[in-house]
Amino acid sequence: MVFDKKSILVMLAVVLIFGFSVFGCAKKPAEPGPGEQMMQTQAPEETPGNVEKYTPPAEEVSPSEEPVAMVPESDRQMTAFDVSDLIDVFFAFDQADLTSEGRNDLARNARLLKTVSGVKVVIEGHCDERGTSEYNLGLGERRADTVKTYLVSLGVSASRIRTISYGEEKPFAAGHNEEAWQQNRRAHFRLQ
Repeated sequence: MVFDKKSILVMLAVVLIFGFSVFGCAKKPAEPGPGEQMMQTQAPEETPGNVEKYTPPAEEVSPSEEPVAMVPESDRQMTAFDVSDLIDVFFAFDQADLTSEGRNDLARNARLLKTVSGVKVVIEGHCDERGTSEYNLGLGERRADTVKTYLVSLGVSASRIRTISYGEEKPFAAGHNEEAWQQNRRAHFRLQ
């Protein structure tokens, strides 16, 4: 394995910081003064709580890569990702075409998904209650597929995205008016 100077310095700094945090500098206990009794107290346990032992990944890191943290990449990505950060995309009545706002929201979602490559998502296609169940299932499928196609065009791997249509079966907003219907015409993201 070959390392450049920057990688060696970064690793040395990590080792030094780790060493000081674990071993630290011990203080010499105070001697009792004249007429004082020495009290025996048990030192608090110095093992850090909830710290997992780091095990380096099996694959080798190329010299051009900088270590980001002493946490395996898959763990680092999952802890940094929150599916609620992905924005739902809304559609016009009886449409599966993206609006300019929907494209902007998907561009933001794509940037987020590209930073966490280990995450897989399901795009759910939803409709309002108008139309037959069969028609709405087809429309929900077209909406989910449109969103997936756009994300893939922005560089998100298709293998990380699955689609499903719920049609009108899982409404977000209860109600039988335009306000509720607008909220129900959507593509929603969840973890796969």
